[in-house]
Amino acid sequence: MSLFEPVRHGRLTLPNRMVMAPMTRSRADEDGVPTPSMATYYAQRASAGLILTEGTQPSLQGQGYPMTPGIHTDQQVAGWRAVTDAVHAAGGRILLQLQHSGRVSHPGVHGLTPVAPSAVRADGQIFTPEGPKDYVEPRALTTAEVEDIVTEFRRAAERAVEAGFDGVELHGAMGYLLHQFLSDNANLRTDIYGGSLRNRIRFAVEVVEAVAGAIGADRVGLRISPAKALNDITEGDSAALYTALLGELAPLGLAHLHMVAAEDEDVNDKIRAAWPGLLMVNPLNSFPVPPEDGGRENAEQWLRRGADLISFGRGFLANPDLVARFRADAPLNALVPEGLYGGGDGGYIDYPVLGGSTA
Repeated sequence: MSLFEPVRHGRLTLPNRMVMAPMTRSRADEDGVPTPSMATYYAQRASAGLILTEGTQPSLQGQGYPMTPGIHTDQQVAGWRAVTDAVHAAGGRILLQLQHSGRVSHPGVHGLTPVAPSAVRADGQIFTPEGPKDYVEPRALTTAEVEDIVTEFRRAAERAVEAGFDGVELHGAMGYLLHQFLSDNANLRTDIYGGSLRNRIRFAVEVVEAVAGAIGADRVGLRISPAKALNDITEGDSAALYTALLGELAPLGLAHLHMVAAEDEDVNDKIRAAWPGLLMVNPLNSFPVPPEDGGRENAEQWLRRGADLISFGRGFLANPDLVARFRADAPLNALVPEGLYGGGDGGYIDYPVLGGSTA
């Protein structure tokens, strides 16, 4: 199997198996509205088989970091419509990643106390408009509020379709809210959403079912990061956790499962065996040092191991024409670290493409 072979993804036919991974860039305006530069940024990368946007909050409460986009106001929908129009005009396909950050947030970001499955503060710090600050203790969601957030995700998915997206990906990874419910250290609940493994997967299952019911399962993906202690998360028996979760989700016929590969190969193998549908893999095994080949060797290894799609983060960030560069075995642009988060267009939309011009 080749990175350059087409593949069917839900309602879409992708021209290649290279996916632009979701990457926070903090270029929205202060109201979470996507900017014209964001439309340029995504359209520049339209040669990817599929684009996954940066994590986008379904509500103000769900925001984790400054200047990240939302999809909960009419102005945000209009801003995203400019992005999707630009990507489609350039021949691309794009899904909106929906991310509720839960306890991975701070009142300095949105003026609200973060919410979570339980009142358990994450260890570490988060970036705010005033600089890095310690995490605060979140407020535990009531059972009724959990059900309300399921509705928030459904409405956000409907708004994404209204904004012209080809579908959505639900962020159930990296220690954010869906992952917090799966966790055995962030979720200490005693109601139907906590305690047993079956209860801990309930919220994720309900969110996926609600979104799939609203816009069609073939326009919905889910991202997971098994056995990774990101944002102070532990899972207990990760293989058992995800086998149970995928057992509930497999009959829905989702467009994809997006797995951030675990260091534990047994966990990876069990997830591949448990998932009958399209598997997208993000190797993420060289962070924080970018691989010199942009991740190509890792990608080809994963295709041989049974992945159907590979998501590339920093490769696409620094190389809008990553697909063409891989085809031509061309050198890759160096990453500009100063342009990763926030700021202007430098290190964002000014990376050159083959031939020497800016994308």
